[in-house]
Amino acid sequence: MITAFAGYMKMIIRTTALLVIAVGMIAFSSCKKEGQPSSPDVEEIVSPVTGTRRQFTLDSIFLYARQVYLWHDALPTYADFDPRNKYSGIATDVDAFHTELFDITQLKLNPATAKPYEQSQVANTPKYSYLIDGNTGGGYQALDPAPALPDDPVLKTAIVSAGGRQVGYVALAWFPRLTTAQGYLDEAFAQIATANPTDVVIDLRSNGGGYVETAEYVANLIAPSSINGRVMYAEHFNTLMQQGKATILRHQPYLDAAGQPVMYQGRAATMADVDFTAKGNTYTFSKKGALEGVKNVYFIVSCSTASASELLISCLKPYFNVKLAGTKTYGKPVGFFGVVIDKYTFYMSSFLISNADGWSDYFEGMAVDMEAIPDNQYELGDPNETCLKKVLNAISGSATNANVEPVITNTTKKNTSVNNTQSKPFNILIENRLKLNRANN
Repeated sequence: MITAFAGYMKMIIRTTALLVIAVGMIAFSSCKKEGQPSSPDVEEIVSPVTGTRRQFTLDSIFLYARQVYLWHDALPTYADFDPRNKYSGIATDVDAFHTELFDITQLKLNPATAKPYEQSQVANTPKYSYLIDGNTGGGYQALDPAPALPDDPVLKTAIVSAGGRQVGYVALAWFPRLTTAQGYLDEAFAQIATANPTDVVIDLRSNGGGYVETAEYVANLIAPSSINGRVMYAEHFNTLMQQGKATILRHQPYLDAAGQPVMYQGRAATMADVDFTAKGNTYTFSKKGALEGVKNVYFIVSCSTASASELLISCLKPYFNVKLAGTKTYGKPVGFFGVVIDKYTFYMSSFLISNADGWSDYFEGMAVDMEAIPDNQYELGDPNETCLKKVLNAISGSATNANVEPVITNTTKKNTSVNNTQSKPFNILIENRLKLNRANN
């Protein structure tokens, strides 16, 4: 055991060095000759074993995408893509890597639109995938991709009366790691549970996502005990990964939540040991908190509502009367985990999210049931704010605001006066709970 652990620590050190890239290229090669057609199931590539640090990184970006990227089937052979020569004329390394990642993500077309799934409104930028200049030593628990946002995700809680019905309101800024967010979420939902509402409003208009585990926890705070054990959502990796054939992941160490190595079958675990099957990545409801009587869930959304926020909406649709107010969401039913290549961490779209009905097709965003555009300046939780007013009118059955009474409970978590023009999505849906394949133990 000690010997295995020592060897593992050496592997972690190599992960951030140039050597790991070269080793990955060699171990990844098969006995096939370069330029032969590749199998849809098993990568058959011989890449150069000599070159510059930049060339090895360019190779690795493509080779990882060829096995880990959700739409890997759209990628050509290594010889046809020719990453070393294709980006040799770009001045800086990081620009070359960004350009390569962008080109990879534009190859798979959405048949519904005839446009790339990752086509973005930002020039030369994928809609979903991206890279960070930095890593923390390897493994999918690598550098946290989330922006510097507070541990407390609750912007505001309130209980509002509409048409004689008590309505719970919670505004959430984003979904941090559950270890930091759970206490704040428990407190917020305990407050609205005191009114035993059948209607809740979850304000996600500025929520660009975050961790899957935290969005799932919020769903469990809303859901009643009666649906415990029923499917909430599933993560679908590409066929190669589901079949355990993404062999390049042997060069990514599997670390626990604390960034520590995990022993598996007498050796250091790697990401190739993870269970990527749909069955192994299907999650079910497990009630949290005291809120039991919710029937109707209203979401306030915008183009900044993305990723884990959309997951929350999607997974509740099969079980509740779900309505959206505001403007169409961003459209991101895919997620990822970190892949470390040299000194960079890559977040390539690697799994598709579907709900209990099998629905996942919101690449173009979720349409709203009640269109409402907030003023440039507004106060979260104010019953006269444009979006919330629209929801409360729908609940009360009133075309005006006459049946909406003032807020009767109002716990402000922080400054909730918002400048609508400053809201920008960061579009994160990250999975940090990947499990080892216990079937092989």
